[in-house]
Amino acid sequence: MSAVIRTQTLGYPRIGQQRELKKATEAYWKGETKVDALLAAGRDLRRQNWLQQRDAGIDLVPVNDFSFYDQVLDMSCLLGVVPARFHWDGGDVPLDTYFQIARGIAEKDADCCGASLASEMTKWFDTNYHYIVPEFTAATTFKLSSTKVFDEFAEAKALGVNPKPVLIGPVTYLWLGKVMDNSGMDRFKLIDQLLPVYCELLQKLAAAGAEWIQIDEPALVMDLAPEQVALYDKVYAQIRAAAGKSKLIVATYFGDLRGNLSTLMRLPVDVVHVDVVRVPQSLDAVVEALPQDKILSLGVVDGRNIWRTDFERALNQLRTAQKKTGADRLWVAPSCSLIHTPVTLRNEGKLDAELKGWLAFAEEKLAEVVILAKTLAGQDTQAALASNATAQASRRTSPRIHSPAVKERCGGVKPDDLNRRSPFNQRADKQQQTYKLPAFPTTTIGSFPQTKDVRSKRAQFKAGTLSATDYDAFIETATADAVKRQEAWDIDVLVHGEFERNDMVEYFGEQLSGFAFTANGWVQSYGSRYVKPPFIFGDVSRPAPMTVRWSRYAQSLTRRPMKGMLTGPVTILQWSFVRDDQPRSTTCMQIALALRDEVRDLESGGIGIIQIDEPAIREGLPLRRGDWVAYLRWSVDAFRLSSCGVRDETQIHTHMCYSEFNDIIVAIAEMDADVISIETSRSKMDLLDAFVGFKYPNQIGPGVYDIHSPRVPTKDEMVSLLHKAAALLPPRNLWVNPDCGLKTRQWAEVEPALVNMVAAAKELRH
Repeated sequence: MSAVIRTQTLGYPRIGQQRELKKATEAYWKGETKVDALLAAGRDLRRQNWLQQRDAGIDLVPVNDFSFYDQVLDMSCLLGVVPARFHWDGGDVPLDTYFQIARGIAEKDADCCGASLASEMTKWFDTNYHYIVPEFTAATTFKLSSTKVFDEFAEAKALGVNPKPVLIGPVTYLWLGKVMDNSGMDRFKLIDQLLPVYCELLQKLAAAGAEWIQIDEPALVMDLAPEQVALYDKVYAQIRAAAGKSKLIVATYFGDLRGNLSTLMRLPVDVVHVDVVRVPQSLDAVVEALPQDKILSLGVVDGRNIWRTDFERALNQLRTAQKKTGADRLWVAPSCSLIHTPVTLRNEGKLDAELKGWLAFAEEKLAEVVILAKTLAGQDTQAALASNATAQASRRTSPRIHSPAVKERCGGVKPDDLNRRSPFNQRADKQQQTYKLPAFPTTTIGSFPQTKDVRSKRAQFKAGTLSATDYDAFIETATADAVKRQEAWDIDVLVHGEFERNDMVEYFGEQLSGFAFTANGWVQSYGSRYVKPPFIFGDVSRPAPMTVRWSRYAQSLTRRPMKGMLTGPVTILQWSFVRDDQPRSTTCMQIALALRDEVRDLESGGIGIIQIDEPAIREGLPLRRGDWVAYLRWSVDAFRLSSCGVRDETQIHTHMCYSEFNDIIVAIAEMDADVISIETSRSKMDLLDAFVGFKYPNQIGPGVYDIHSPRVPTKDEMVSLLHKAAALLPPRNLWVNPDCGLKTRQWAEVEPALVNMVAAAKELRH
């Protein structure tokens, strides 16, 4: 008789196969639908997800992993952590308040309480998912303030699903947050107030009949202070008591537990989950440390990438663990939540058979988990194993993977290729003589609104119902309109608007060899912002210029300088699904060489200011500080390789999104961009502290307009931010710009905001 190996998932994509969640939420935000329609859309998506996982053979199906915006924000609302500026009445947090925390309150939507800034947003560990940062103050209190987790548990149970509530663990929740007042408070001191509410939550779930409860503690893969590690023993002793008869799963993922492994293993819980895709070398230590009274959930199917699981590798890992655990103490699972992968391959009819055979999205990963469990249990899975072996062999031997010319060029990179001809001060003088820009020069980050008309024309062109000639004519008209608008607003350095671009990575990947694309491979970046990452399957090169045509066309329409706009090598790498058969650093240098060719072609085409965006450099940092040096070396080298083949007069810009810049300020300086623009408006310029303390020598554009919120900042707000920046950094080094690109905003928001921005810059000049 075969053994039974249990399976679980840690979370599942909530966006829908055709982005149904995006459509429902944005329709609600625009006032096109009522709240009942949004709630119904959420119920439909949850039902589909739960039944799909159950029917695939997953034993423990997660609930409370669905979110209308972000799971960390959900946890904040569940615990009653609502910033005072949103004037919450203390009852259950209303859905509109929930969205206001994420998106802010615009002037036009403000009632008697006025406009409010959205809460800060930052990256979820080293992924491209963004979460809403919990805000703590000395006055923070906690109380259960949402019924969401209980309602969804009851929904799933009514469907005949074995529901497993998923919660962010209390230590990780505090680790994710930020103290927002000047109290100097240690946020971890809040644990004594948080823990009783957390225990109340567990008691209610146990009373509702929750057999299993998953508590996510990914902070355990980070460098924690000893006093933070010590919290786990205190916290979980009380959690165990509160959970009653419910069995507890503590899930870790994204990295190696290292010194925190013993802490995890001594927690009074029933199951520990460990990611052995990201750190396969940790398996022996994990198995050796596993106590006899615990079940091991092994994450052997990659929850963050789209490659088909190598069953031979995964089964070797599982069998190694099984020697210690036996069949009754081993579960099979993805490495982490599947929200980081697209939903299904079923809608990828245009992807060629060979490439498609190498891939597995969330739905296919469910099948992989079940097949691995059945194989381990001794059931007949020979057909599935043979199919997998054929796919793995195809990928290893396909001639599409390797290019000797690309490998030879990478091997020939010399130290001089990584350096500008002159130091920054000399370049800055030449650039000022060339462009004669005023003090506090104004610019934008690159993109302008991707209106419904723009998206419609692109869709028609891709579908073949709009000719290339007509599509190009439309893009020319949109570009000319953007140039005209910028001149009317009196912006100093213009951009062409990027109307021809679908996404800042996908657009380039479509024109580079070694990349492939999906039709519906969407993943959530934040809220209703979804991206469709390309996947890098082979060696990368640039067959032809990618951006020169539209930059030159835009420059021909104006006498003001026009920025050429590129996405940097690290960001293209980070925001793609990357091949796993060679080091990421090697792939990054291949991309850098392709971009180096593009930068030189832009310069030759008369574009003297070129922005190479690198919002993902901080995001790519390894989770452990001890691993940073090697990563920062190759990532900085890749940027320099892409940017350093130009004359002194050519001004290189870069842009970075929300980051803890203190972590990488030395590397940012080593990038040696002439100008860096950063997102600082939500932090009220606090993120400039890293540049001030380091005495950053080059020019900097601290964002003064939060483009992630629909509210239009006033001129006085921007003046105040600029005065703060000018008090911290040399005014001669300051630029004035929004936080990020404007593609997700509407012209009705963009125009007044940029008019105010230019007025603020002019006031500072006076």
